[in-house]
Amino acid sequence: MIFCVEDDNGIRDLMIYTLNTAGFEAKGFTCGDGLFDAVQTERPQLIMLDIMLPGEDGISILKRLRVHPETKEIPVIMATAKGTEYDKVIGLDLGADDYLAKPFGMMEMVSRIRAVLRRTNPKEERKILQIGNLELNAETYNVLVNNEQIQLTLKEYKLLHTLMETPGRVFSRDQLLEMIWGIDYIGETRTVDVHVGTLRTKLGECGSYIETVRGIGYRMKERI
Repeated sequence: MIFCVEDDNGIRDLMIYTLNTAGFEAKGFTCGDGLFDAVQTERPQLIMLDIMLPGEDGISILKRLRVHPETKEIPVIMATAKGTEYDKVIGLDLGADDYLAKPFGMMEMVSRIRAVLRRTNPKEERKILQIGNLELNAETYNVLVNNEQIQLTLKEYKLLHTLMETPGRVFSRDQLLEMIWGIDYIGETRTVDVHVGTLRTKLGECGSYIETVRGIGYRMKERI
């Protein structure tokens, strides 16, 4: 799925039509609000983002995308009618994966999208993570302890997924705070400790799989 953020109806419709013809699914949005509402329920393969938008501009939207853990890895191609080097440099410095200057050809757009997807396509995520009697299904968001489902909050789930994805790796409290709460979160590392405590309690006997690394942070045991 490709998300296209473009306020010009004609251009947006042409982009979606071209992408559909090229074998992609595509959805269009006129502004950042529509985009952020959509990414709550569906993660796109890539976002085509116009810089010149009514209200919040594309640069501001890009900053927001790159701040939040849920969207920071989504590839973004910036598009703008401005031909200045400044806009290109700012967009790329903020984490855009490529840049198209308007007016651009539709086939050039498809070619750029395919090139960015080849560069940024991550290794397929493991759907089932299992350590000892603890199992996490990244597709259904179910967490099982001894084959019994337990209920976690979103932050607890993200914390557990982060630790289980790379068992043995030590995460500092600051790293976990940034990865799960976002760099703009106004809080302290004690927040991480509190969530680890409640997570351990909910995991019961599997709570001991989360090890405290004194003076640094936490890690998940490699083997049980």
